[in-house]
Amino acid sequence: MKETNDQPQTLQEAVIYFSDLDRCVELMAQVRWPNGIECPYCQSREVGFIATRRLWRCKNKECKREFTLKVGTVMEDSPIGLDKWLSAMWLIVNAKNGVSSYEIHRAIGVTQKSAWFLLHRIRLAMQQGTFNKLGGNVEVDETFIGGKARFMHVAQRKRRITGTGGKDKVAVMGILERGGEVRAMTVTSRKKGELQEQVRRHVEAGSALYSDELRSYSGLASDYAHKVINHAVQYVDGQVHTNGIENFWSLLKRCIKGTYVSIEPFHLFRYLDEETFRFNNRKMTDAQRFVVALRAIVGKRLTYKAAIGLDSQPVIEATV
Repeated sequence: MKETNDQPQTLQEAVIYFSDLDRCVELMAQVRWPNGIECPYCQSREVGFIATRRLWRCKNKECKREFTLKVGTVMEDSPIGLDKWLSAMWLIVNAKNGVSSYEIHRAIGVTQKSAWFLLHRIRLAMQQGTFNKLGGNVEVDETFIGGKARFMHVAQRKRRITGTGGKDKVAVMGILERGGEVRAMTVTSRKKGELQEQVRRHVEAGSALYSDELRSYSGLASDYAHKVINHAVQYVDGQVHTNGIENFWSLLKRCIKGTYVSIEPFHLFRYLDEETFRFNNRKMTDAQRFVVALRAIVGKRLTYKAAIGLDSQPVIEATV
């Protein structure tokens, strides 16, 4: 999308800009189809615009279907207007500590349930998949997401805390390329097989790898320049440290505790996608970050039924 002087750069400008539905249609069409409008069903470029309904009709004789900008995107089948969709997207991609569904519900005038579903679909757009591996100096670490006993009522504590350490919590693994991007994913355990599989999947062989003294990382020296920092002795030894990924954990947990308070284990990976998106695009302006997310809405779909698929799972409380 070519930058022009009238495009929004701040939240105030974005709200004013998105209040005009015709502008929203023009902006989205420019981002989605930079080389010209095409039918999402048959890819024909012989289409006609119906201005009164803000949609297109395919002129291909074998198709002749009508379509809007939402077809084939995370917005498909949503009755919520583009003005509210784009305002919500601007908020979530640029809010360092995230935005709750209740805040979106109050800010754009939709129900909390609709705001919750809308945010999950935007998080799907923020999901960044790539076959490229991380290289150079890479830090790897893991953490647990779950409630702390001291913040719970005694009755809740007895029901939810059945062990010590990471028991009853979800393990999350993070891999950070220094000066580059971070990747985070949930893992079933901190055992050697699973952690090393993730390292080999995401880190290029021969890279300098830094971790703590967890024994699950032993054996990686054959493929990587693996160095270990013993946190019982020190946190930094020259270039050997995991402070970068620890910083990411701080941002993630502040977001969960301060904004979302409690989340379902089934949805945790979406919150990881949200935080990694903002972290990896941290050097961009608000407008640039918004356009990156907007370009990623195509070809992704999340139904409400899929969003609530594991409704019976226990709730994860915030970790400090």
